[in-house]
Amino acid sequence: MEGGARLRGGERRLAATRWPEGRTKGKDQGEGPRGREGAARPGRGGGAPPLGARRWSQLCLPTGASKGDIRQKVWDYLEASGLADFPRPVHRRIPNFKGSHQACCSIRELDMFIRAREIKVDPDKPLEGVRLAALQARKTLLVPTPRLRSGLFNKIVPPLGATKEILRICATSQGIKEYSVPVGLEGKAQVDLVVVGSVAVSEKGWRIGKGEGYADMEYAMMVSMGAVQEDAPVVTIVHDCQVVDIAEELLGDHDLTVDYILTPTRIIKTDCKRPKPRGIIWHKVTSEMLAKIPILRSLHYKEKQAGKDVTLQDAHSDLANTNKPAALNQRATAENIRPQAAMGSAEIGKHCVEGDSLSPRLEGSGRITTVYVGNISPSLRVSELKCALREFHVTPLRLNWQGAQHRAFLDYKDKPAAESAVSSLKGLILGGYPLRVELAKNQRSQSQVEINSQKWV
Repeated sequence: MEGGARLRGGERRLAATRWPEGRTKGKDQGEGPRGREGAARPGRGGGAPPLGARRWSQLCLPTGASKGDIRQKVWDYLEASGLADFPRPVHRRIPNFKGSHQACCSIRELDMFIRAREIKVDPDKPLEGVRLAALQARKTLLVPTPRLRSGLFNKIVPPLGATKEILRICATSQGIKEYSVPVGLEGKAQVDLVVVGSVAVSEKGWRIGKGEGYADMEYAMMVSMGAVQEDAPVVTIVHDCQVVDIAEELLGDHDLTVDYILTPTRIIKTDCKRPKPRGIIWHKVTSEMLAKIPILRSLHYKEKQAGKDVTLQDAHSDLANTNKPAALNQRATAENIRPQAAMGSAEIGKHCVEGDSLSPRLEGSGRITTVYVGNISPSLRVSELKCALREFHVTPLRLNWQGAQHRAFLDYKDKPAAESAVSSLKGLILGGYPLRVELAKNQRSQSQVEINSQKWV
């Protein structure tokens, strides 16, 4: 009975591979020279196979198991069987396992790795060997930023003349921090090969991650950026016991599938025909996700400007709450707009202040907090910045535009409003430039602001 075969009683076993005479059987079996995909491999140098390869898993999955059930069973089994490796425990992680380095090394045998110039590899510990192989082969190595907090990719750049030991460090989480440079939306990445971690995967190529959706999101963002081609293969590295039956109905159209599975004992070509994500599916993205991932906000803004439907999952429920304030704001704008507004946006290089007319609540409040926006593109117009501020729902009371100095200052009614704006705008890219957004060092009082008042429109 091979991996994923059904058992009596409506149960399925995890597919830990048997090791008969140094070779497995099944669709992954192959013969021939180094580089042939689909080959099963005996232990290194003809020695004993890795831990866990000699025995069948005793773990059973009930029919109808959910993604969460499968994750929990795999994590529990890796820990209980002694297969789990640092960092421990493996729960809520892409699990590292004993034999991961051997599984990673087999990627060198694949023609697609040999041909690839630019490889994206997730930062998970069990993929460290793939990152090292890419650096040793002088490939361009891109690693996603943790939880996408500061962009999409970091490009690993080893120092000139790096020794083998330095390359090993570059492949670790420490090296990713010390030897990397960020790659933004305008970075022109062209990924030839994608390597992701998994908690569980089926021989059909259906994958389950740790449940946070980052690998799926990263791939969708790469497609939206034009950074990966549709035919770029996707590889995952797992222990044999992580190869399980996964019901197709558990998969969504946002789920990433894999083309190759590398284990300590096998190279499995999945022949998966299920299409991969063709971009970001915005109606599955929540406002919370948008708030947490700066580069996702930038892509949302960019695609909206291009006329695409970028309606978020929770936008419809918010629509009823926003209609009334929007209507009131439109009426106020029509009634109170000043003649200066007809002049249009300020020309680049000129200093102007745009905002609400002075009112007692602003003049005497003493609570105004200012946000500094720097690294503004020389080609950016104030109207484009205003459009972005509206898009992210952080419209200030006043905008002080200083285009010649590539900066602007935004006045908010209080510190919480200003901090919310900083959080929302951080990482935003306009005109190819990532904005620098922070609370202004010296908060300006109302009397210090030159008022050339123009109604916010």
